[in-house]
Amino acid sequence: MKRITEIVSLILLICGCMPVMVYAGGNVPNSEKSFDWNPVMDAIIQVESSGNPNAVSGKSCGAMQITPILVKECNLILKERKNIKRYTLKDRFSVEKSKEMFVLKQSYFNPENNIEKAIRSWNGGNKYNVRKTQKYYKKVMSKLK
Repeated sequence: MKRITEIVSLILLICGCMPVMVYAGGNVPNSEKSFDWNPVMDAIIQVESSGNPNAVSGKSCGAMQITPILVKECNLILKERKNIKRYTLKDRFSVEKSKEMFVLKQSYFNPENNIEKAIRSWNGGNKYNVRKTQKYYKKVMSKLK
């Protein structure tokens, strides 16, 4: 219980320090205001690739270590939203397009803009396990400015 209280307090502190309704760029329609995910994305980039946009580890590529499954998932979201834009596997090597995919995924699966959920799901998928993503979550939080 103490650990949960600490995590909640940390999240509230972080949220209080971030501008809440700022457009983060990316592929979100202008009619949707989006959370400023830049500090979280920058922390994830440091953990995933130390900022290297050409990083490759297995099927994961780019600064944010995006998998082919995530590219497909983003394209399905775009299709569902009747958006003609589509991402390619090559787009994973673009920091800008990688960030767009992150913001798109959050707008769809995390509309409440929960930072903890965003970090854990980036590592463990949409049905992440808290215990299995704890080490990753701590690493990203330590990089969050």
